[in-house]
Amino acid sequence: MQAPQKEGPRANRDIRGVREVQLIDDTGQNRGVVPFFDALNIAEEAGLDLVEIAPNSTPPVCKILDLGRFKFLEQKKQSEARKKQKTVEVKEVKLRPGIDEHDYETKMKAVRRFFEEGDKVKVTLRFRGREMAHQDIGYRLLVRVKTEMAEIAKVESEPMLEGRQMIMILAPRS
Repeated sequence: MQAPQKEGPRANRDIRGVREVQLIDDTGQNRGVVPFFDALNIAEEAGLDLVEIAPNSTPPVCKILDLGRFKFLEQKKQSEARKKQKTVEVKEVKLRPGIDEHDYETKMKAVRRFFEEGDKVKVTLRFRGREMAHQDIGYRLLVRVKTEMAEIAKVESEPMLEGRQMIMILAPRS
């Protein structure tokens, strides 16, 4: 059975199967290719750790530094990256076949704002009662939305009928 892998880079005596390492000391100077045990001794004399920075290169690149501080800084970088990530949400805009012009313009302003924020928009057109007999009116309305938003959005899913509503999904152009 194999031992469980530790999180993060290998350090000190966890670095195995290596005879030589490319050593970068605590001042950032490149010391060149050094035997592994010499590098470990240099790190111990400095009261620091020998940390494997690039394990896949030959020979592996190791740096002399404080492992606790290194892990802390890596964790901090990762949390900053998570903060900057934007999750794409799907916002929904509901329309009716007989929507008034002013109401339509107001809904389109909201759609533009959603695209500026980087969100996708699901346009739902709901039919009631006898409106089902005039689905072409609803389809033309969704085509109008599609053409008006063409320069800032691309169609992710074309208008399609699901029960009593017609749905179209638009995504912002990046």
